[in-house]
Amino acid sequence: MLRFSIQRVKRLQALRPQVLAFGSSRFSTATEPSSRHGQPPRVPNLIGGAFVDSKSSSFIDVINPATQEVVSQLPLTTNEEFKAAVHAAKKAFPSWRNTPVTTRQRIMFKLQQLIRRDIDKLAMNITTEQGKTLKDAQGDVFRGLEVVEHSCGMATLQMGEYVSNVSSGIDTYSVREPLGVCAGICPFNFPAMIPLWMFPVAVTCGNTFVLKPSEKDPGASIMLAELAMEAGLPDGVLNIVHGTNDIVNAICDDDDIRAVSFVGSNTAGMHIYSRASAKGKRVQSNMGAKNHAIVLADASVDATLNALAAAGFGAAGQRCMALSTVVFVGESKSWEDKLVERAQSLKVDCGTKPDADLGPVISKQAKERICNLIQSGVSDGAKLLLDGRNIVVPGYEHGNFIGPTILADVKPDMECYKEEIFGPVLLCMQADSFEEALDIVNKNKYGNGASIFTTSGAAARKFQTEIEAGQVGINVPIPVPLPFFSFTGSKASFAGDLNFYGKAGVNFYTQIKTVTQQWKDLPSGSGVSLAMPTSQK
Repeated sequence: MLRFSIQRVKRLQALRPQVLAFGSSRFSTATEPSSRHGQPPRVPNLIGGAFVDSKSSSFIDVINPATQEVVSQLPLTTNEEFKAAVHAAKKAFPSWRNTPVTTRQRIMFKLQQLIRRDIDKLAMNITTEQGKTLKDAQGDVFRGLEVVEHSCGMATLQMGEYVSNVSSGIDTYSVREPLGVCAGICPFNFPAMIPLWMFPVAVTCGNTFVLKPSEKDPGASIMLAELAMEAGLPDGVLNIVHGTNDIVNAICDDDDIRAVSFVGSNTAGMHIYSRASAKGKRVQSNMGAKNHAIVLADASVDATLNALAAAGFGAAGQRCMALSTVVFVGESKSWEDKLVERAQSLKVDCGTKPDADLGPVISKQAKERICNLIQSGVSDGAKLLLDGRNIVVPGYEHGNFIGPTILADVKPDMECYKEEIFGPVLLCMQADSFEEALDIVNKNKYGNGASIFTTSGAAARKFQTEIEAGQVGINVPIPVPLPFFSFTGSKASFAGDLNFYGKAGVNFYTQIKTVTQQWKDLPSGSGVSLAMPTSQK
């Protein structure tokens, strides 16, 4: 073991100049033109424990959404490189699955220590590539870190069951075994958290993994992979490939990949679920959302307004659990006026600025789509209480900024309501009764999350019982569970049988094997019995 550790340290020292050069150039582009640093670095693949440059001739620019500067260039991983990554994972699996679970846990203990050490570097990378504020980026890392911490207890989480003497002299027990090679396909909005939802649970269960980060912000995944290797993860257990549609389809089609985890849009999610399932793979697919809050007249005014503004506009609305729609029961105008005041107090700026409340959206295309949905709401008769489309941030005039936007008098048949906007846009609706508000929420096709703001225990209990959403908040605007529970989106927000992390996540990455054993002296001369075996004597 000591010899292995020394060899790993030497190998990481050899790799570190390439990876750190990649990382440091990224950090420096937060506020300075990339031309000052020459050609942008190219994002490497990770195959069999080595960070290797792709031989692809096709690259995508990774762009800082606040400045439009090219941070790095991401390759469209070739089919040969993808096959090599899967082969490396397959080759590493037999040894890794037989590695004691205590050893796998210790690697996770070390990984969480290293993530804590480098959390500021990770956050800066996320802000540079994705745009969210540094404080929000640190939260991105920390929520993923919590899953790593939970994985440190895998021995308990992966325990099977045992019943002795189920019949005379016969015992039965079950064990949870790893599946083999698993894969993860990640979105742009949480560059650290979502990869950490996936590979730590999968590999601590004994699987090997092929990760495809978002092509828009791959840096955090590369940095996390380097930390995992520094923590002692053997070569081939974690591999990284890059690309768009072709690489996604290759993941869905490859016969050696046993399970696929995905977080992203409904269009991509249903494609992946259908295609990978047709090839016999397990799939967990977290998709779109339209998260609602019902506000009753007795709700605490200040606390509710603060919660609505934070959950609606935080991360520029680019969260799958962002609170995008609020339904006021009874009078709504006074709530809306105060909500506009709260929203106007928020500062839109480059995410590296310490006083920024929200940064840019991910791309010019995303900004255009959000603006079009806002305009469609106005055209359909919604009232534009606050318009953030024309905001200009001094010094970052080319950034993809949209200020907090509020539409009132929104109806269920409006396009802005039916579509997931994924921007800093809060829709306001009005219901005459609590029952009508519940009906509005339940008729929406999505089911990620829903919240209620009230001081009535009876109303809260009615809400949690009757609401058709997988994650329910009571005076909590973003009810995302900690990792000892699971992320339980439902309806059109999730496809699959087993959710992310928690017990469901462990179950997703393992299969049950049940063993029935008999150790007893059998009577001689009893002959052959063809009757159905039962527990009766």
